[in-house]
Amino acid sequence: MSSPKERIRQVPPPAGGGKGASMYARFIPREELSSFAAWSPGSLSGEEEAAAAAAEPALSPEEQRAGARRAGRQGGYHDGYRDGIAALESFKQSFASQATAQVGALMKSYGDQMDMLQQAMASALADAATALARQVVRGELATHPQQVAMVAREALETLLLSARHVTVRVHPDDQPLVAQGAEEVLAARGARLLADAAVTRGGCVVESDIGIIDASIESRWRRAAAALGSEAPWTPEAAE
Repeated sequence: MSSPKERIRQVPPPAGGGKGASMYARFIPREELSSFAAWSPGSLSGEEEAAAAAAEPALSPEEQRAGARRAGRQGGYHDGYRDGIAALESFKQSFASQATAQVGALMKSYGDQMDMLQQAMASALADAATALARQVVRGELATHPQQVAMVAREALETLLLSARHVTVRVHPDDQPLVAQGAEEVLAARGARLLADAAVTRGGCVVESDIGIIDASIESRWRRAAAALGSEAPWTPEAAE
């Protein structure tokens, strides 16, 4: 690698040496300065840039108006874009709120309809169970009419021992069955057995000085139907 001194071209001095040769060594020949430009003090003061700006041609009124229109259109575009984005965000929020409200109303309506359907199904099931129970009770009354004697005994046993003037009312067709099946309890309580066509077969009504025990088929049926979730009344088979 060559040293800095070796990279500098040495220009030979004029022949003869002497004082002229030493002065020549301080300057670079003109042919060596082809790539350099002369410097003037005005290049540092900005006069050249100002002169160049002043040299630019002035815009005509039409060009100025055209430039103003371009600037206005550009500003309008940016303002419209900003307003459009804001409107889009507002629409998205409004749409989301409306969609949420609609979905909530739909779910509530669906829940209400499901509740109504469940209630209807429960009512239909209770009615079916009640109808089946009614048929079973009727079958028992028809095939085992003597069960009325057990009903009379249970009603008398429920009555307080302090009760007086006890009367047991039954259907005329059930009177002999109760007289035979509940004879001992009737005698022990000193109760009278009376036939009453107003009492439905299979039931009885016990009266005393302290109250009434309703063991009629209608009363017992209401309690059984309520346990099944139904309010259907007892109806004789002939009434259907």
